[in-house]
Amino acid sequence: EVQLVESGGDSVQAGGSLRLSCKVSGFYLDEADMGWYRQAPGNECEWVSTIRHDGSTSFTDSVKGRFSISRDNAKNTVYLQMSSLKPEDTAVYYCAADSNCAQRLIHSDYWGQGTQVTVSS
Repeated sequence: EVQLVESGGDSVQAGGSLRLSCKVSGFYLDEADMGWYRQAPGNECEWVSTIRHDGSTSFTDSVKGRFSISRDNAKNTVYLQMSSLKPEDTAVYYCAADSNCAQRLIHSDYWGQGTQVTVSS
């Protein structure tokens, strides 16, 4: 059974840090492109970061220099290290395998349930 479970979300003050984890099962993490996405109330799904199966990474402009993505294949876990958090980062954060925001519903089995990140000023 394919499963992705995010954890690590919390309420923090602006400038703080959090590390989100995405534990996966039911597919080979080392063969997947893993992405982090977020959605704030009233906003559309937004791509945040991707770590591809070859280890390459990319980030949306708004988080460059503040966020880092990594993967531990042995632990079947993808991480999103978030630093210098801003109130604008407040959202539910999701991880997904081989997908994107537009395909979220179609690929729902490869999306996690999300974890809430709240950044207060």
